[in-house]
Amino acid sequence: MSARVTVVGSANVDLVTRVDRIPAPGETVTAESFDIYAGGKGLNQAIAARRAGARAELIAAVGTDDYAQVLIDTVIAEGMDATLLRRESGTTGTAFVTTDATGENNIVIVPGANGLLRHLTDVERDLVRESDVLICQLEVPDSVVEDAVTTAWKAGTKVVLNPTPVRPVNSAILAAVDVLIVNEHEAEQLQVDLLPVPCVLTTLGSNGATLRIRGEGTVRIPARKTIAIDTTGAGDTFVGAFAAEIARGVSYEAAAMWASIAASLSVEEQGAVPSIPTRRAVDDALGPERVESL
Repeated sequence: MSARVTVVGSANVDLVTRVDRIPAPGETVTAESFDIYAGGKGLNQAIAARRAGARAELIAAVGTDDYAQVLIDTVIAEGMDATLLRRESGTTGTAFVTTDATGENNIVIVPGANGLLRHLTDVERDLVRESDVLICQLEVPDSVVEDAVTTAWKAGTKVVLNPTPVRPVNSAILAAVDVLIVNEHEAEQLQVDLLPVPCVLTTLGSNGATLRIRGEGTVRIPARKTIAIDTTGAGDTFVGAFAAEIARGVSYEAAAMWASIAASLSVEEQGAVPSIPTRRAVDDALGPERVESL
């Protein structure tokens, strides 16, 4: 199988400060460090899928500022097609990330060029049609998500939706979704048990994940024990790794187990993109017997 994954989504520059504890409202604290990383859920998920072994590409938009080049250089370094990054006048999407000593974080996003990604071109639709799996999130307008998932559904391309930042998902998008991946807070807000999707994966942080397939009940996905340094991008690593595995023809349960290991490794390093593990790193963490069983 070709294991082709296309991601339609966001590309941001992450401005990351590290503090001993995240300040309360009205409080000022001193940061221990400040770094600039490539990020955005779309970019993170595309890189995670690519490092997991898929032929992944990202359809996204960047601005005309200096930060745009950071993202373009990252896409090129990962072996992806930089011509799929549209240049829009104005600012590149930016995420302000504060990470505390336990690895927890809070994030404020300025959409910038991401908000101008409203529809796909004919070339981009062809790429979606030729893919095994499409990944979308909600850091870009609903119009482009609907365009992408509808194109995928008509072509028989599997659709993985990560509905975050969480907001109600319109029925036209949900109708095309094969797998919905949410965290426990998003699951509660969206009342996912009531949504008409075939499969729901709920990530639970250090408690692993649950996999519910319509008509087959719920399966618990165990978590690998780890010490978190930075949880930024862990969910995106899970999504991209899972998509890469199902693109290879792996079952949803086995793919979720592999993605859980990938996510656990990602929290052991700083930065969303730098922390995304390679396929070899995940297989080494699983061990030869478990890799064979998957």
